Amino acid sequence: MSDRPVLLDTCAALWLAQAEPLSAAAELAMAEAVESGTLFVSPIMAWEIGLLVSRGRIFLSRSPAVWFEEMLDSGVALAAMPPRVLLDSSFLPGAPPRDPADRIMAATARAYGYRLMTRDRALLDYGEEGHVEVLAC
Repeated sequence: MSDRPVLLDTCAALWLAQAEPLSAAAELAMAEAVESGTLFVSPIMAWEIGLLVSRGRIFLSRSPAVWFEEMLDSGVALAAMPPRVLLDSSFLPGAPPRDPADRIMAATARAYGYRLMTRDRALLDYGEEGHVEVLAC
C-alpha cells in the first residue's frame, strides 16, 4: 500500500461517519493515514454537506457545521484550497467529472499528491483514466 496521504471525498466521509464497511484496501489506507496524520478533507466538503442536508438528501443528528467541526476534531486535517487549485479544477486533463465539487476534489488530489478515497463513479472513472489516484472504499 502507498504511504501517500488520503483525501476523503464527501461520500467516503459520510460512509465512514455511518460506520459502513470499507474495502480491505481502503481500511488499510485509512489506518495508515490516521497513524501518520495524513488524512484530509477538502473545504468544499462543508459546502456539499450543507447542500445535501438543506435539500433533504441526507439527515445528520447535528447541524452540518457541528458535524464538520467534529470530523476535524477527530484528527482529520483540512486540505488547502487556494485559488490555484480552484483554477486547476477548470482545466483538468482527460474527461473529468462535470460536478464542480468533484472537479475541486480531483484538482486537490492532483496538486498535493493525495489518494482520493471515494465511491463516486465519476471520480473512480476519472482515476481509471490515470489522471488522479483513486481508492474505492
